[in-house]
Amino acid sequence: MIRSMLASAHRRTAASSLASSAGIAPSIVTRQTRSYADLAAVLARAAAGFRYPISAPRPFSASVAASDAIDEPPVEQKEELASNPPPWRKAKSERERLLESLPVTFADISRANVAIRTGIKRTPCVKSYFLSELLGANIFLKPEIQQFTGSFKERGARNAILALLRDTGEEKLRSTGVIAASAGNHALALAYHGKDLGVPVTVVMPTVAPLAKVDKCRKFGAKIIIHGAHIGEAKEYAEKLIASSGLEYVNGYDDPPIIAGAGTIGIEIIEDVPCVDAVVVPVGGAGLIAGVACAVKTLKPDVKVYGVEPEFAASYTAALNAGEPVPAEVTPTLADGLAVPMVGPHAFEVARHYVDECVTCTEKEVSLAILRLIENEKMVCGGGRRHGPGSTPSGGQAGQAGAEGEEHRRTIGGGNIDTTVLGRVLERGLAADDRMKNFVATVSDRPGGTARLTTLLGNHGASIKDMYHERAFLHSNIDHVHVKVVVELQGKEHAQEIERVLIEKGYDPVWDDGTHKRMI
Repeated sequence: MIRSMLASAHRRTAASSLASSAGIAPSIVTRQTRSYADLAAVLARAAAGFRYPISAPRPFSASVAASDAIDEPPVEQKEELASNPPPWRKAKSERERLLESLPVTFADISRANVAIRTGIKRTPCVKSYFLSELLGANIFLKPEIQQFTGSFKERGARNAILALLRDTGEEKLRSTGVIAASAGNHALALAYHGKDLGVPVTVVMPTVAPLAKVDKCRKFGAKIIIHGAHIGEAKEYAEKLIASSGLEYVNGYDDPPIIAGAGTIGIEIIEDVPCVDAVVVPVGGAGLIAGVACAVKTLKPDVKVYGVEPEFAASYTAALNAGEPVPAEVTPTLADGLAVPMVGPHAFEVARHYVDECVTCTEKEVSLAILRLIENEKMVCGGGRRHGPGSTPSGGQAGQAGAEGEEHRRTIGGGNIDTTVLGRVLERGLAADDRMKNFVATVSDRPGGTARLTTLLGNHGASIKDMYHERAFLHSNIDHVHVKVVVELQGKEHAQEIERVLIEKGYDPVWDDGTHKRMI
């Protein structure tokens, strides 16, 4: 034992002496050496220009004496390193300090990724061959509809409940419960994971909430309250209940744990498609795009992040124009899950520092996108969760994101849609794709007049879906009648062919596409 202590002291003395002659701080060398072999390695690296930080791992040693204690560097050495930091310890830029001060950081998302991984499904990034061919780029879809409740909201809901269990205590939270206002997907996710984690859930849903989502929430054991014309009024009512009930409110798109949970999607994107060039994300309350953009931009800053929101609920665009969240006009839309009157302040503060551009889309584009997904990808999703190539306008960077050879990733956030709504959406999609058209033509009101028109349409491959005769409001020959015809076609070229044939036969059709203009 004494011999070992003397050897250690002799080695430390030798280390200090050799370090001084080599121009190395003695405290650093003594921390890195536990044998003469270690000392030789340190000096050799120093001669080659290697600088040891205080916290750097020491070289491997064949044997380590248990009695060897590691000396702390003296105060003057600490002051020297503080005033003259080594290259590996770079000072943070102003932007880095700004991003670290945001309500949600990448560290929050990383912690959420570990916390929720056992309770949610890690969805794949699936390449869409049809969309890739259509846009001339490699398009990948992130089908969050594969989550148990059918949307990405599960990630944030589970993370939020776990955070509340840690912060408020399990006993208290399980005795009181949580409350939220939601049009459906957040309500479903909260109800499911609340039941899984033993936390009671109350949900306030607006009158426009899809029936499919309301019924599923009840099946998960949540208490359902229907109130308000839209999500904003439902949220106001939920906040009134908090004071009297003691429930913990969980905002479906603005609570930091919700945003962090949604951001785990961004981590998975970079892991699965490391060569990604752009990411397109639907925008409602901005929680999803805030989390995804933060994760993606932190891991790969050169990736472009685009947001897409419905023109009937463009709350994020309104916030960008005003520089802060402001109330936006919201009208009924197929993208019901995105009909948020004002984006969340936390979500907006994060998103505006990471998102490159946000564009709006029409109802026609939403319905066409749903149709494309069903026909080509065999995916049924809600209008609010499918914003991408089929629903992105041609103008702006997002509309031009399909540059040849680039890798793009689209988020399919949810698959909960009413069956009755789906039927109407599909018909709108067919109309937007020129596969269902309606026109008005004048025919003879004599026997055989209508038959000649229907025969002509049938001979040219048009299937008549509906026909309506108008006699009372026709101010022309008493022997004529207006007929409004709805036909199913094969596309735009087929529609132009039908119009050309009708004109040649003297029917002069007026197409009711909103413009009443001819197609040829």
